[in-house]
Amino acid sequence: MKTKNIILYVFMIFSCFSCESFLEEEPRALVSPETFFASESDARQAINGTYAILKNNSIYGQVGLDHFYDNGADIIEPNRAANFVQPIGNYTMNEALADVSVQKMSVSDTWKDLYRVILNTNVIIDRVTGNEGILEPARTDIIAEATFLRGLCYWHITNLWGAAPYYTEVLTLEEIGALGRTDEATIIAGTLVDLQFAQDNLQDSYTGDQSGRASKWAAATIMAKIYMKQKNWQAGLDKCNEILNGSPHTILPNYNDVFDPLNEYNAEIIWSLDFAKDIEGIFDPAFPGRSFAGNNSWRPSMFNPRLRDEPLNTDERGALGAALAANGQAFNGTGLQVASKDFAEKFPMNDLRRELNIVDNYLGFDLVFPYMAKFWNLDLETSPRFNHSDNRMVFRLADVALMAAECENERPGGNPNTAFEYIREVRERAFATQVEAEAILGLDQESFRRAIYDERKWELAGEATRRYDLIRWGILLDVVQNLEYRFWEPNVNIKPYHVLLPIPLQELENNPALLESDPTNNGYR
Repeated sequence: MKTKNIILYVFMIFSCFSCESFLEEEPRALVSPETFFASESDARQAINGTYAILKNNSIYGQVGLDHFYDNGADIIEPNRAANFVQPIGNYTMNEALADVSVQKMSVSDTWKDLYRVILNTNVIIDRVTGNEGILEPARTDIIAEATFLRGLCYWHITNLWGAAPYYTEVLTLEEIGALGRTDEATIIAGTLVDLQFAQDNLQDSYTGDQSGRASKWAAATIMAKIYMKQKNWQAGLDKCNEILNGSPHTILPNYNDVFDPLNEYNAEIIWSLDFAKDIEGIFDPAFPGRSFAGNNSWRPSMFNPRLRDEPLNTDERGALGAALAANGQAFNGTGLQVASKDFAEKFPMNDLRRELNIVDNYLGFDLVFPYMAKFWNLDLETSPRFNHSDNRMVFRLADVALMAAECENERPGGNPNTAFEYIREVRERAFATQVEAEAILGLDQESFRRAIYDERKWELAGEATRRYDLIRWGILLDVVQNLEYRFWEPNVNIKPYHVLLPIPLQELENNPALLESDPTNNGYR
């Protein structure tokens, strides 16, 4: 499926790339084994098209999910007043703002695109099951991919909205449009079934033209995260051990190598969505400028600095531009995703991971803002502005090792020293000496718990884990309200209900049943 090497599929089960038009037609009428899934190739095309939706700006293509999983915590903040980050990151979001599309995405776009994937996967599973035009092993593989994608999206939906519409069969649009909210526990139970089926039937890894597909270990990673959110520590540890002991992935000895754009499928990465320069995808005329299924990633441009913001000494701007050009580079991004002041001030100076997470001097020039170079790509030839080929990393093994350590520490009978061994490699590559690496060895349970809170912060900064972690630990409000250093002041606006998003106003107007089980809309009314 490696989309760097194929032309974008211009047809799909239905017009999943348009914003509203597919809702005007009947899924049961649009797809049948006779008209579309006459062969394995047809079904594979459908899966490929569904993967493409994940690359939309609202999910993984730009910083769609980053808004929900990172902004407004204590790692990333904007370097200026920007409407598209303020409502979530500054906790001023409401039902009406959820419908506002700025910088090619909105909360509403994310809601719709996640449910587009679900609609597609339900149809794929229905049309492939028992389809004699496809050999049984291929049927199982295709269904496993579809159940993974469905499970992934329901996991995100419950993280962002909690209770939500839930269906796993092919419904009419009238039926879908009348669904109320299913409680989160029921959705998660079904999601775990989907993900276990995916883990049991997907491959260990994909290479070559298939790179970019999620393996069985991506499914297992989500399951482990779900168990941890449920505080089912033993189940979480067991699932982490399946990955650590059974997968082909390893912890790289050098932290910087994990983010090398020339080695995007390195051994530590469990799943990374592939993108390609100069492939912009299919456009929706209803939203001029909005790209659907585009394969050129926007995300690095959001982290790349822009020259008009830098350097600290504005008289040196021309010299900095010349120095960059001599390297074949440019500060041609938006600079809208920078390391927060609190994060930069507190990141340990002796931690070797600091140089990729906090960049406040580049080519000898002091910078105004601290940037996160782990997501940079300043190369003009291979990665021009808003046209990057950089993959979007989703899961990596160091995260799983940290998860295993937390589970061991929290489970009944757990041992903090045993927990440390899960992250020994992570710590040893982060420090120059053994003494520094083992500084958290020998702690009691509570002290090790606090150490894990910090370790996940430093290791996984900007990788769409922080707000999820703070929410499941129950400390988001406390952390945000007690930030010591800020460019912004999200602590002024944050309320306890901000652990979830509101269902967008347009969705509520179209389907009043969404308010039946919760008239407050997650506290926003």
